[in-house]
Amino acid sequence: GGHSAFRLRLGRQGDTLQGVEATGDALREELFVTPEVYEAMSVLAVAEYPLEACGLMAGEPGTNRITRFFPCRNIEQSARIYTIDPVDHLRAERTAEDAGLEIRGVMHSHTHTEAFPSATDVSAAPDPDWHYLIVTLKRETPEMRTYRIVKDLIAEVIVEILR
Repeated sequence: GGHSAFRLRLGRQGDTLQGVEATGDALREELFVTPEVYEAMSVLAVAEYPLEACGLMAGEPGTNRITRFFPCRNIEQSARIYTIDPVDHLRAERTAEDAGLEIRGVMHSHTHTEAFPSATDVSAAPDPDWHYLIVTLKRETPEMRTYRIVKDLIAEVIVEILR
């Protein structure tokens, strides 16, 4: 079956979500994460609860393979929003660079809502090349979904665990 790439367009906060017609499978994309990274992101989300957790994902430049995860402090100390500590961000970038990797995206947790980007997540998304991964703790088991966010367009990307 076709997997609609761009499903929803987010308007300004308060606007309703409107469905956007997908253009077939041309934009279908996958994000591959190692089992260690998958585990580390889930563990961090649970450990930081009830606050939102956040961290940076790194991988080989130009690939969708995530091989390192850097937990970061959420300087907002909030259950609703997150801002990655700039010191942690810089440290993660340098450590990744030294290992021949680059930051490929950001992870954060939603403590009570679905793993779908909020209006705040969309307006704060700085880089169209990044993957925006959300771990939701709404149910018993953490669930993970990831997206590309380009301006106000959101595309879900399939998360695959590297075996």
